[in-house]
Amino acid sequence: MDTARTMTARALARAMLAGPHDVDGLAARMAVCLQARPPWLARLAQAMARVPGEVWRRLDVQTLGERVLADDGFAEAWAGDARPQARHWLLRPPEDLPPAPAGLERPHWPTVGALARGLGLTPAGLWRLTLPADWQRRRPLAQQHYRQQLVPKRGDGAGWRLLEVPEPHLRAVQRRLLTQLLDGLPPHPAAFGFAPGRSVVQHAAQHAGQGRVLRFDLSDFFATVCASRVHALFRALGYSTAVACALTALGTTAAPEAWLRGEPRLAWPQRQRLRDPHLPQGAPTSPALANLCAFGLDARLTGLAEAFGARYSRYADDLVISGPATLPVHALSAWVAAIAADEGFVINPRKTRALGAGQRQSVCGIVVNARPNLPRDEFDRLKAVLHRCVIDGPSTQNRDDHADWRGHLQGRVAWTAQLNAARAQKLKKLLDRIDWAR
Repeated sequence: MDTARTMTARALARAMLAGPHDVDGLAARMAVCLQARPPWLARLAQAMARVPGEVWRRLDVQTLGERVLADDGFAEAWAGDARPQARHWLLRPPEDLPPAPAGLERPHWPTVGALARGLGLTPAGLWRLTLPADWQRRRPLAQQHYRQQLVPKRGDGAGWRLLEVPEPHLRAVQRRLLTQLLDGLPPHPAAFGFAPGRSVVQHAAQHAGQGRVLRFDLSDFFATVCASRVHALFRALGYSTAVACALTALGTTAAPEAWLRGEPRLAWPQRQRLRDPHLPQGAPTSPALANLCAFGLDARLTGLAEAFGARYSRYADDLVISGPATLPVHALSAWVAAIAADEGFVINPRKTRALGAGQRQSVCGIVVNARPNLPRDEFDRLKAVLHRCVIDGPSTQNRDDHADWRGHLQGRVAWTAQLNAARAQKLKKLLDRIDWAR
């Protein structure tokens, strides 16, 4: 495409976006931009005025410029001798921030400067934290904003999970972003992980007493949420392209090339995903961003489950659909995989399970055959540990060298109490008999 033609179209787009969305205003500002009023300009203004307001508020210069390029009158003008030429550049006022969709509240950050001030940063400080990912990932490891740590996934041969932990200066900024913006954006009602007021017990309770429970697992949940999806989220909230780019850079990262080259344990597909900007597992903003980016997935799977007379919920990367024993397992599994792929996620087929009422139906380690309950073998093991602590002393049972062994046992008893109060009472009596001075 001719560069001059594209730049002129974008100049007209900037002029139109710099004021009210009405025919006269659009035409007047474009006339100022061109220092002329050709016949096709009025027709272009009329066409743009017919764009619905909700759509108009989300147009940026590039997208609106593409609409100008596609206009027949503008194209004909460039085919003749009197080609339009931008004489003045009109800019949208920096304080002009469109209203948030669906009545949501969000901080007033119309410019990158306002974003920096809102997060307690100088413009230079924000710039250093939002360098282009392709540039940042090639810098020396000492200049990276994240520390990489591989931890084995559960199960033999399950592979490795990459924890990308932000440095303290970036973590502090991400926590402010979480508090000021992300905590105020509700995830889909079917999402129970990382959502205030929702818990894994509530997630499991959705599927108690069902004839069939289908479990699915998303592979590399955080790494599959790419930067473009995060950017689209911030643009949908009404932020400008520049502000959305800065917010995206604060919440995503790309694994450093120097680290990837020296790490042979990662599988090739995982390595390629990590090279692209993605949500880092370990950043305080990632769980909330992942939930928001999975809103479409949750909405579609909720509708799918309802179509089969079933129910759906998600806890992080754990998807569960439950319903009558007649649920068509193979058809539902195929639909879930197809919808997940269409939404940018990947189902791990090795972890897909179909559990009937005659089997132990568990959701995130919670038995749900009749009601949410602790697995009997887990209760028995904990009871045996507490009993030996009473008999032989607590230090003899701390085989995993927990730093706070007493707090660890108290937490496990408290967890049992959420699922089975009667069993928890028995464990509590044993816990109270332990002599912690031994």
